[in-house]
Amino acid sequence: MSFLVIGECVADVVRAPGTADRVHPGGSPANVAYGLARLGRDVTLLTQLADDPAGRLIGDHLRGAGVRVEVGGLPERTPSAVVGLDAEGRATYAFDIVWTLEAGGLPARAPAHVHIGSIAAVTAPGAAAVLTVTERLRDRATVSYDPNVRPGLMGEHGSAVARVERCVALADLVKASDEDLAWLYPGEDPEAVATRWLALGPAVVLVTRGAAGSFAVTRHHTVAAGAPRVDVVDTVGAGDSFMSAALDALTVRDRAALGALSAGELTGLLARAGAAAAVTVSRAGARPPDRAELDAAREDPAGT
Repeated sequence: MSFLVIGECVADVVRAPGTADRVHPGGSPANVAYGLARLGRDVTLLTQLADDPAGRLIGDHLRGAGVRVEVGGLPERTPSAVVGLDAEGRATYAFDIVWTLEAGGLPARAPAHVHIGSIAAVTAPGAAAVLTVTERLRDRATVSYDPNVRPGLMGEHGSAVARVERCVALADLVKASDEDLAWLYPGEDPEAVATRWLALGPAVVLVTRGAAGSFAVTRHHTVAAGAPRVDVVDTVGAGDSFMSAALDALTVRDRAALGALSAGELTGLLARAGAAAAVTVSRAGARPPDRAELDAAREDPAGT
């Protein structure tokens, strides 16, 4: 099964108390593409990279894992983010990003699945190209979406919610964090929001809750899974690793089959995706597991 991921690359400047700054390749969609490639999947990333040191670092990182990189227009500089880590490894972000993706023609390789999300799906002017390509491909490919909310870049709240919900309506599978939902719908129960999103179009909604685990909602089932115990180094890329492992687990599914997943299948999906996130938070930067590491983590979920 081939994947097309559309979205931003970001140079993450990781800043933690008492340590020197570290620069890691990042950007949520780029992390998902990298995670899929690490799991041996055929994946193309449609993105923007400048011809600068950060752009070359990220491009080499992605291609080194086997990601095909297609560039839709050259920005003046590669986007960056200062990632601040607190004493428990939780991340906050300050972005320097311009997103001007050009739609152009369809990718040379027709994908079986399209993944969109984060800054690229809601930030003008490039978001229009993301949605245009996704809509062109949706008749022949399934679609997933991760809002990966960054409040400082979302603009006015009401219009931001509308942009997110448009992407939700395009998707067959949506993954969001409880923090995403708390910003989008303050005071609302995450499970109620996930159920309401199903009415917009998706067959499956996954919600991550950090150390509290995750849950999945379909029209037939609601299931939950705990998170593996792990010593957290930092949380950068954890949700993206969860997303890539979830997509990897669903590669034999078509649109109709997604909605027919059994409770046991959903529970297994959450457990595998949670294990991938746990491996990622156990080491610095957005470094998702390869297949052997993920299989080992599933065999020893407590990390003992």
